[in-house]
Amino acid sequence: MGHALLSLGSNVDPLRHLQAAADALRARFGEVRLSSIHRYPAVGFAGGDFLNAAAVIDSDLDPQALNDWLHALEDAHGRDRSGPRFGDRTLDIDIVYYDDRVMEGEGHLQLPRPEIRHAFVLKPLAEIAPCFIDPVQRESLAALWALHPDHDTQFERVDWNA
Repeated sequence: MGHALLSLGSNVDPLRHLQAAADALRARFGEVRLSSIHRYPAVGFAGGDFLNAAAVIDSDLDPQALNDWLHALEDAHGRDRSGPRFGDRTLDIDIVYYDDRVMEGEGHLQLPRPEIRHAFVLKPLAEIAPCFIDPVQRESLAALWALHPDHDTQFERVDWNA
């Protein structure tokens, strides 16, 4: 059993897709701890704002199998992988951490995810797993967020049930 910290995002009917992802995670893995949802501008392309959140699950799948399962979930929700890597997305779920593993795999699997440097990944994770220690930087997520340049930026909060 592994402890996985996930980043969730969408900018196409985002609340519906994030709720569907949370429901699917609960159906497959049981208890899911979810962060608040916040609105962030798109990064890497000109597009609509994203709603982003984080989840913590306990998984019976190894990191590669979990990554494959998450990709299938994204695909089931209309994720289009034929266009540019950075673009509008119905659903984007990445494993940011899996226990303290540092590894790479198929399907852009990289642990920890380099996107931890972005507020839209770090802030939600620090909210629900503040004491988790990044295995590369050797700092807690709370400490990394406290030092982040966007720490004092107010991002719009969106209710899960809106």
